[in-house]
Amino acid sequence: MEEINAWLEKVKSILEFELISLGGYHLSLYNLVIFVFILLLFRLIVKGLEKLIKRQSQRKEWITQGKQHAIFQIGKYVLYVIGFLFAIKSINIDITPLIIGSSALFVGLGFGLQEAFRDFISGLILLFEGDVLIGDVIEFENGMVAVVKQINMRTSKVRTRDGIVIFVPNSQLINNRVINWSNSNILTRFHVGVGVSYGSDLQLVEKILMEVANADKDVSSRAKPFVRFTDFGNSSLDFELHFWSEEVWRIEFIKSRLRFEIDKKFRENGIVIPFPQRDLHVRSSDISFKS
Repeated sequence: MEEINAWLEKVKSILEFELISLGGYHLSLYNLVIFVFILLLFRLIVKGLEKLIKRQSQRKEWITQGKQHAIFQIGKYVLYVIGFLFAIKSINIDITPLIIGSSALFVGLGFGLQEAFRDFISGLILLFEGDVLIGDVIEFENGMVAVVKQINMRTSKVRTRDGIVIFVPNSQLINNRVINWSNSNILTRFHVGVGVSYGSDLQLVEKILMEVANADKDVSSRAKPFVRFTDFGNSSLDFELHFWSEEVWRIEFIKSRLRFEIDKKFRENGIVIPFPQRDLHVRSSDISFKS
């Protein structure tokens, strides 16, 4: 028993050893151990939160991959802030004077890092509102279509149809016009335009376009496709084949396949897709040119 007490006293004396002593502030080895322990504890809590969210997402269908990531990111940052405050408190540091004393520095950084701060706030908005989630297919103002792979606090990682990974500032996803195809209905309407020569059998044109749409496996049968006679063009009679599909990411391939099939059917039925033509009229002149 005496040996145990002696060992405990030795451990106590080691833990009470002062590492720093400045005026009224004292930092012992014990405080440092508690500081590290709190950080590790909150790290384990974050890991547990991640596992809990994954387990709940498997049980509940409404927790999609995007929502799972948003919930985890928000919870992780909140836990890290709480853990850091507890850890600072454990080593007897009052951060209030530090915040007040560095306010001027924060103002200067605010002016110098306005873009970064705006992106950071936009990241919080994305995570809380969930307007853009991981796995969503989005289209930017310049027509670029990409799938969201990751949402961080300042930037988001997207992958284009060409397989190029682009890091987009979160403020662009908040402030610019971005179409979120995944937030739309499950079925989305698209169209393919085509022109035929004047004098073509228009009923036959409509019939062929409908047959092509109905025969394609990626054109939904839940909503009936339809054909619009849109205009009398300069060189052609213009039509649009409208259809619905769930394959937003692959829609350009589907449109291409429909165009191939339309061209094939038109050739088989003698329907001509014209090219622009211009008539040039040359008038003779009464002016004589002398050599």
